[in-house]
Amino acid sequence: MFAWFQRLLPHRGDFFGMFEAHANTLVGAAQALSELASDSVSPQALLQTIQDHEHDADDVIRQVLTAVRKTFLTPFDRGAITSLIGAMDDAIDEMLAAARAIDLYQLRELRPEMKEIVGLISEAATVTAKAVPLLRNVSANGARLHELTGRLVSLEGEADDIHASGLKRAFQTAKADPLQFAVAREVFRNLERVTDAFEDVANEIDGIVIDHA
Repeated sequence: MFAWFQRLLPHRGDFFGMFEAHANTLVGAAQALSELASDSVSPQALLQTIQDHEHDADDVIRQVLTAVRKTFLTPFDRGAITSLIGAMDDAIDEMLAAARAIDLYQLRELRPEMKEIVGLISEAATVTAKAVPLLRNVSANGARLHELTGRLVSLEGEADDIHASGLKRAFQTAKADPLQFAVAREVFRNLERVTDAFEDVANEIDGIVIDHA
């Protein structure tokens, strides 16, 4: 009965459009991070590109938080909306942190395992961008959303495994240079935290599906 009444009331705030706009910043930042991971590129220019996407994402999250306060009826619980956009924002913040670490330590060639994790990050951003528009009709898209969030979780697991093996190999090859290992460990940590953030995005979407599908 209440759901029928809700449909009669005006809705304000294009939350779905804002989610999708934020997801696009994730894809753009991930693409720039992938370019940064390739050899013989200008890290400064790509770092700026990622930072620009992060600023755009900040604008979106401010719009979402404002809309949450001003909108009488929201498509989901207000807590679910802010938690989802917050998790998405954490993902792009962690991408920027990883890019800054690569630039800070002047890594001109990433280890193979680092490049693998960057590839997983790029896929995670793409998967998120596919999932977010489906939230417009959770009841119809619940099964597909579950598939996509499952992929995000599996990407995080793959990143964990690659992180562990890459860190072990970095230690074995840098015994004569502890500083080199410390740098590798820091960059690995930053990259792995990006995939952790995308897993959080998956969990927030799953929560919405459970509540509304």
